[in-house]
Amino acid sequence: MIETAEDLLRLEVSDISIALLTGILSEETKLPQPLRISVTADLRCPDRFAPDTPLTASKNYLDLKRAVTEAIPRDVHFGLIESIADHIADTLFLQDPRVRRVSVKIVKLAISHNGESIGLTMVRHAP
Repeated sequence: MIETAEDLLRLEVSDISIALLTGILSEETKLPQPLRISVTADLRCPDRFAPDTPLTASKNYLDLKRAVTEAIPRDVHFGLIESIADHIADTLFLQDPRVRRVSVKIVKLAISHNGESIGLTMVRHAP
């Protein structure tokens, strides 16, 4: 049996700066930590996008941004930034069943010096 590749539409929002309650060290647990978050979502792609294709055939880029800026509760302390990435991915999967894969990159700005990026990238596939 020959397996064919599925066409995907990749939406991206990069370098959102946000401060969230995160960390496990005592100096990290008192104040929100500055983070830089980038999100990529792969969706099932229709055969073609004609010039008059409505937005409903795709996904609003702002949904990705809102999964970071609005959907993360500000009063919850996330011990690990991995749990923030999971929250963002879960939000996008729940919003739209066409989302097949979500990648979340988080950089911890407070420990990044001299231009390096210290953090993680998590990739989750649709349940």
